[in-house]
Amino acid sequence: MPMPTVAIDVPSAQVLADQASIIAELQFVMDSCKRLLTELAKPEEERDQLMPVALWSSAVLAYGRCFSKGKRFALTNEDVRNLPLHGAVMKFHQWVLDERDKLAARAPNPAEGAKVGAALSPPGQKDRRVEGIVIFASSHEIVEKAQEQQDVVLKDAQQLNLDSLYQQEPIGTWPPEDTAGDDGD
Repeated sequence: MPMPTVAIDVPSAQVLADQASIIAELQFVMDSCKRLLTELAKPEEERDQLMPVALWSSAVLAYGRCFSKGKRFALTNEDVRNLPLHGAVMKFHQWVLDERDKLAARAPNPAEGAKVGAALSPPGQKDRRVEGIVIFASSHEIVEKAQEQQDVVLKDAQQLNLDSLYQQEPIGTWPPEDTAGDDGD
């Protein structure tokens, strides 16, 4: 015969519920990361470009919730520090929480998500000019769909004062500098 079950509202039950929620969140993080690795193993042309971003974002946000302070029980930096793991565990933990903050933050300016720049010929070159337009964006799809507008921007950029363009602070380089061997430090 089934036994009736009722909710109990006592502090110890709330702690247990919070712990169960954290375990479920961490399981979700692990499952999302496993799925992300599977997705990234596919050739890029076969990959759904949305999946890696969605899986990573979801995993980072779920991980961050495990450390959210508030009315409920949460994990702490000390919990991470006490794990039997070696290496840059705390550095990675803090990096993930920083990434969570970036994902959760609302950008004050929607244009902060992408930057458009004029690719200039090398400064020492005799015939300096605007070589092309570069879009620094996280999605290749944005770049592919923006070709017509890029042509308009290139024509506009070629009308700008070259000396003032060369005096501006660079927002990146094109083609991207080789980052092989870069350990991210």
